[in-house]
Amino acid sequence: MQISEVRVKMVANKDDRLKAFCSMTLDNSFVIRDIKIIEGAGGLFVAMPSRKMSDHCEKCGSKNHLRAKYCNGCGGVLPDGRARQDIKGRTKLHADIAHPINADCRRRIQDAIVAAYEAEAERAQQPGYEPLDLDIYDFEGDVD
Repeated sequence: MQISEVRVKMVANKDDRLKAFCSMTLDNSFVIRDIKIIEGAGGLFVAMPSRKMSDHCEKCGSKNHLRAKYCNGCGGVLPDGRARQDIKGRTKLHADIAHPINADCRRRIQDAIVAAYEAEAERAQQPGYEPLDLDIYDFEGDVD
């Protein structure tokens, strides 16, 4: 697997831990979007795209996120403790959509994304800087 390209879009709020969103192209063939670059206690790290986990109301079957106290469909009270816990005992509220399956792959992805972020942060300091639009991709000459 080759990381063909990393596109970084800086986040405007400088006080937030979330520093940027990025997309990564693999083998000039596959794009992963909504990767987050976050400032943690140990420095920058990469958070892969995820979705909120949900379940269904026992009464009406409507879908509700796991922190919801009341059903979106019928308004009934939802039971506590619906979320699973991970092996460290933390409540699991999000599930990765895409993620590396070994430490070497994670390191290569993180290194490439952090390097691209640092280069973009440097470009952002220049006069006339225009942030990237991550929603536009060029596929064999066509703009999506």
